Amino acid sequence: MSIEIREVTKHYGSFQALKDINLTIAKGELVALLGPSGSGKTTLLRMIAGLESIEEGSIAFDGKDLSTVHVNQRDVGFVFQHYALFKHMTVFDNVAFGLNVRKKSVRPSKKDIEQKVHELLELVKLSDFAQRYPSQLSGGQRQRVALARALAVEPKMLLLDEPFGALDAKVRKELRRWLRKLHNEMHITSVFVTHDQEEALDVADRIVIMNKGKIEQVGTPSEVYDKPVSPFVYDFLGNVNLFHGRLQQGKLNLGSAQLDAPDYIDQDGADAVGYVRPHHLKVERVRQSKDEIAAKITFMHSVGPTWYLEMRREDIDAYVEVELSKEEFIQLDLKIGEIVYVSPKEMKVFIPEDFII
Repeated sequence: MSIEIREVTKHYGSFQALKDINLTIAKGELVALLGPSGSGKTTLLRMIAGLESIEEGSIAFDGKDLSTVHVNQRDVGFVFQHYALFKHMTVFDNVAFGLNVRKKSVRPSKKDIEQKVHELLELVKLSDFAQRYPSQLSGGQRQRVALARALAVEPKMLLLDEPFGALDAKVRKELRRWLRKLHNEMHITSVFVTHDQEEALDVADRIVIMNKGKIEQVGTPSEVYDKPVSPFVYDFLGNVNLFHGRLQQGKLNLGSAQLDAPDYIDQDGADAVGYVRPHHLKVERVRQSKDEIAAKITFMHSVGPTWYLEMRREDIDAYVEVELSKEEFIQLDLKIGEIVYVSPKEMKVFIPEDFII
């Protein structure tokens, strides 16, 4: 089932939760709605589900406008962050619930329901837990039960609201891998809300980055990470260093150093900011060019194969964060307190008029 969202706007009193949202989700696609708290991502998901009314605009499934269609008629499966399982029911009965409450005329036979539930429990690797109660399961197991229950009614669309937000990091990673595999097997159109950048980059076919009720950027994980269209997207998707300067003849002038800014060749005199990710900074122990920036190492530590360095610039009161591979770090043989020279391997420059924050 495809989803077409056109000019959707939503207010809660004087607060504008969504503004002129336009988005198309292809059949069988797994899309993440990503953004900070208050960005409008959950409101948009609930409007797709039919749990929130549409103030302006339209939402269509497979070309059919469902803006005024009740949630019960939308053929969607919904998974919440906190599972919403029935505590007094076994795992089997929780999964079977949506089938058992159907009208008698369309309700499957008891045998068919039993077969369907066992198939789903096998799919989510919980066949041995059918007669247990939610209180006897781990958080990850409960979330898999919630997913099985949503899939039991064979929805044409799966909507997930922060599905792994209440779980610890290791379980979240395992369930992300499992959800990706499940989606590839079932090819069901899926939309999930998250504020976790790593989760969105790891799971989604495409990411919709939202901010203050608007869509900042839509693209594949590599597109939004490698080619951010605004300072907000750049800053939201991982750590970033900011280099403030002034544009002059296609260069960002930082005083003693000049960094390439070819996108702004005709913007001489404009104030601008260079955005550089920590792993895109090159470190030298001996100055190789006048355009390298001198900085003193103030702190460093390793996490697995990556070394994280914090440095204080010598020219201004500002810090720089650098990430090096273990091999690079060993080769440089760096020490706290020494002055080194950094330069960007990649940088994106924005002038103040570009800011969408």
